[in-house]
Amino acid sequence: MKRTTRQRDPDTRMTRADFLRFGVASAGAAVAGSLGLAPGMARASAASDAAARALNAATAVQSGRVDPPPLAKTPSVGANPATGTTPSPPPSPEQAAGASADATGGSAARGPMHQRRIPSSGDPLPVIGVGTWRTFDVGDRPQDRAPLTEVLEVLFAAGGSVIDSSPMYGASEKVTGDVLALMDGFTNEAHGRAFLATKVWTQGRDAGIAQMRESMRLLRDDKLELMQIHNLVDWKTHLPTLRAWKAEGRIRYLGVTHYTASAHAQLEAVIKAEQLDFVQLNYALDDRAAAQRLLPLAADRGVAVIVNQPFGGGGLLRSLSNQALPSWAGEIGCTSWAQLLLKFVLAHPAVTCAIPGTGKADHMRDNVQAGVGLYPDKDMQARMIALLGK
Repeated sequence: MKRTTRQRDPDTRMTRADFLRFGVASAGAAVAGSLGLAPGMARASAASDAAARALNAATAVQSGRVDPPPLAKTPSVGANPATGTTPSPPPSPEQAAGASADATGGSAARGPMHQRRIPSSGDPLPVIGVGTWRTFDVGDRPQDRAPLTEVLEVLFAAGGSVIDSSPMYGASEKVTGDVLALMDGFTNEAHGRAFLATKVWTQGRDAGIAQMRESMRLLRDDKLELMQIHNLVDWKTHLPTLRAWKAEGRIRYLGVTHYTASAHAQLEAVIKAEQLDFVQLNYALDDRAAAQRLLPLAADRGVAVIVNQPFGGGGLLRSLSNQALPSWAGEIGCTSWAQLLLKFVLAHPAVTCAIPGTGKADHMRDNVQAGVGLYPDKDMQARMIALLGK
């Protein structure tokens, strides 16, 4: 999702000294040139430009109609009778060139990433993002920062945009802001590509306002796409503030989150009682409770859904890694368990975006592949569930 370039407050803008310091930390070498560009930035520039062209082209083509991609066995042309949706148009040569570009020279997603509409605005959102819990909670060492820069380069090159964080996640907000600022240089390009989502996670109105302001400072952006009430902490107090901030243009969207099935009844009550833009919840092949009531309710209420823990908190992916990938996974273009698990999540039409957390570029390259091609139909979903025996 492409945002309009905007000016940031002076205290959120990266200074020349910051740029040099974080350029050295991230690249692990001396800065070069009068502008202080870190080594590797010039190499990434061509790929970033290609990715930007691809994302602009995809947005231009799809701005009038962005639908979930077809399920497996659905004809590639025409409406899907089961869902009433039509597949995205084929990529243009410019899109294909941009989608194949990668800042590190590796292969990116096969075609532009699918996008789905945010119900409250109609704006498109790429279906694969990245979570920052634990993975972005690092220090200033070059060996810690450089891989995260590469993760975001891969995400953007594939057409993704959603970066989800929280004050609960240690240094993750600060690291996200620093890495984006390094990628920006003296522009606002990386911040303009990012759909920044974070959360308020405290008790009390004044404490919530102070925490959200600090999040903006750490993320180096005075206007955020999405502010969420983390795990419903003091949600009745924070929701009026979020509504006021949305009206003032400080945030574009508001929502609530949780990560356990035990909280689904409370999430259901809040979604029924309040007008929300987003809900973030847990949903995975081995954690399907949300599909019973919450996902249909979100669809009925016009609430976008961000899925956390799409790999079952990591345990599911680890348990499957010792098994051979089923041959039928190739029917929907999957070459890894991660892609198959993400496509199971995205097969539900109420899901807007999945945010698997990672701090490794290779994992990000794998994840974004789930954002293209076909998704499992009902028969294949049943086969996937049967793999677990539950």
